[in-house]
Amino acid sequence: MSATASKPARRGKTLSKAEVVELFSRLRELNPHPKTELEYSTPFELLVAVTLSAQATDVGVNKATRRLFPVANTPQAILDLGEEGLKRYISTIGLYNAKAKNVIAACRILVDQYGGEVPRERAALESLPGVGRKTANVVLNTAFGEPTMAVDTHIFRVSNRTGLAPGKDVRAVEDKLVKVVPAEFMLDAHHWLILHGRYVCKARKPDCPQCVIRDLCRYPDKTQAA
Repeated sequence: MSATASKPARRGKTLSKAEVVELFSRLRELNPHPKTELEYSTPFELLVAVTLSAQATDVGVNKATRRLFPVANTPQAILDLGEEGLKRYISTIGLYNAKAKNVIAACRILVDQYGGEVPRERAALESLPGVGRKTANVVLNTAFGEPTMAVDTHIFRVSNRTGLAPGKDVRAVEDKLVKVVPAEFMLDAHHWLILHGRYVCKARKPDCPQCVIRDLCRYPDKTQAA
């Protein structure tokens, strides 16, 4: 065998189609039915929880909504609380003043224009105060079962590190993920990638020795087992 033939095949910076399928197959095997860690029981509760979760942890949001939702979990009920009343329930969450203002304004629109229901259309969702593309994608995916991809800091990091869908900004990563993730994985891909980034592919010190996709990953600075 020649020296050239014995060399392993060079891998590109991004994952091949077969590697993408393998990556999601492994994540699915590890967690067949992934769910958001935000607690909710209706599309409206999810919308409020995701709005509150900006620059906050899911744990912190859940602590606040466990107090809020038993008292007010519809647009009209939150309007009845008023902005100051709402703040008392969410004051432990970062940026709560701005978030309370946005939630109240969004509730007014939902009551006046949508009969108190959360719309299922992206444009309508993004027209609500405090609701950007990522929040709309989460609601469409998690509440309504749409195959959308909400890119947060975890998904952005995992997509770039692994070579799954590198991009300079969240929209570039979202657009690439929508192209490369096979349809059979698309509905749950958002949850798998978030959970992987939150618990394994962490920002400061990724837990590469425990990672089920480490052999596929293109990250050059993998951590070693202790």
